[in-house]
Amino acid sequence: MVGARVLGMIDHFGIQVADVESSLRFYLRMFAACGVREAIRIPLPAQCVVGLSGPAGQPQFWLSPAGGAETRELHVAFQAPDRAAVDAVHAAAVGAGAQVLHAPREWPEYHPGYYGVFLRDPDGHNVEAVHHGGAAA
Repeated sequence: MVGARVLGMIDHFGIQVADVESSLRFYLRMFAACGVREAIRIPLPAQCVVGLSGPAGQPQFWLSPAGGAETRELHVAFQAPDRAAVDAVHAAAVGAGAQVLHAPREWPEYHPGYYGVFLRDPDGHNVEAVHHGGAAA
């Protein structure tokens, strides 16, 4: 369901990135088909903090400047309204020259109807668009 809370037990989360503006451009372009958009921007002396939202408008995914080098890979999945949106995320990634870790496909090991694409973001994180619908007809 589009616009729902990220997870029932999580209100919001943030990641620290090397370049907020670069990461912001990546997330807005790659996940536009999932309804991701900039909801709020808080200026800082050198960069800014940006809250991204889905269609409901509540900022739930935050980008802020990193205080140091990243030391581990993070995985974030964005909910897609349908398989076409997952395919659109893949097309945006290919068009932008982003690294595609796994092209769109069904992942039955997670559950029937789990359809996702996996990408690498500018900071090396594994990011995904996923639709939890039924299998394609």
